[in-house]
Formats: sequence, structure tokens, C-alpha cells
Amino acid sequence: MEDASHPTDVALSVNGQERRLTIAACATLLEVLRDALALTGAKKGCDMGACGACTVLVDGRRVNACLALAVMQEGKAILTIEGLARDGALHPVQRAFIARDALQCGYCTPGQIMSAVGLIAEGRAGGEASIKEFMSGNLCRCGAYPNIVAAIADAMER
Repeated sequence: MEDASHPTDVALSVNGQERRLTIAACATLLEVLRDALALTGAKKGCDMGACGACTVLVDGRRVNACLALAVMQEGKAILTIEGLARDGALHPVQRAFIARDALQCGYCTPGQIMSAVGLIAEGRAGGEASIKEFMSGNLCRCGAYPNIVAAIADAMER
């Protein structure tokens, strides 16, 4: 059996760029993003997949980066908050969060935004109740939920 901490070569596509790294086989995607690639937008919250602070998109699907092994993401497109804006223009969800003041301390905001982008792309949220249901994996300790839901609803209309 191979040691899980054994260095492993991996090629990850992060925010449209191919990144070749040597990482521990047991490294989580969150650890690699934050520590090896200095992409600190995804936050380490609970480290158990319960808070959503580390949410990123992998092949367009919402993923808790703290639970995903980095080596398992090879060949997939990883999108973080740092790669969301295009050509200097904020993503509509980012603009809606600003317009609706859908943040307070800001710690959960990157994960909330990435989850909202994924939710909108999934096409399952039809109104306030479903937005709340599908965003339930993203916690906000400040309680900015009403503004977060309103921002997502605004972005869905665009």
C-alpha cells in the first residue's frame, strides 16, 4: 500500500490555467489551492464540508474543496472566486452581492458566491424558498441570509 503523504505529480486546470504540481497524495483541493497556489479566496471553515466556506466549482458543479482530494481533480476544470471575474468585469453574482450588501464580515462570501453561481447554472432555483434550500450548505455566521437570497434572485434575473 502506498503512503498517502507520498509526493504525487498532478496537473490541475485552475481558473483556465494548467498548473503542474507535486503534492501529497492525501492533500485536499482546499490545501492545494490555498497553500500551493496562493489562491486564498476559498476559506477553511469547518474542514468537514458543513459550512461551505471552501466552495469552488469543479466542472461547473459545487464542491466543498476541504473534502475533495486534489489528485482526483486532474482533468477537471476548477473555478475559484479568483477566476470568476472576466476581463476586469465582475460576474453578475458578484455585482448582485455588492448591490444587495450581501455580506458583513466577508469570510463566507467567496463560498456563498461560488455556490450561487453553481446554483444558477444548475437551473433548479425558482424562487426564494428553493434558493434557501439549495444554499443551505453555505453558512453565514453574520446572518446576512436575506440579502444573500435577494442577491441570488437578482442575479438569476440577469
